[in-house]
Amino acid sequence: MYNIRTTRIRFTIDADNTLKMMKARTGLTPNILCRLALTLSLDEPGLPRLIKDEKKSEREINRYTLMGEYDSAFVALTKTRLRQDAIGADQAEEFFVAHIHRGISLLPNRVKALADLAGLLPE
Repeated sequence: MYNIRTTRIRFTIDADNTLKMMKARTGLTPNILCRLALTLSLDEPGLPRLIKDEKKSEREINRYTLMGEYDSAFVALTKTRLRQDAIGADQAEEFFVAHIHRGISLLPNRVKALADLAGLLPE
């Protein structure tokens, strides 16, 4: 059984800087950006790089604040992807955070302005 009990997400310095830039670019708050980031990463092929020894920023956000009322849906999507990738339950939390970080790194190339969000939707 995959348990994702992480209650607080601590961001790397690079991810924090990207979130600040994307907020300035789009006006979206970091929690909304993280929701987009997670779904972008879950849709990408391959495994995200685990966040281990990277320098952490001061930004740390409660997971429920990040995912809001849709927390259980985001966790379910993540668990489905972990099963598809044959990731062990012991690494579920690490990959949840890794997917958020990979998605954050994908955002700047895909969203230059708020209007670009429409391009993320399937046709």
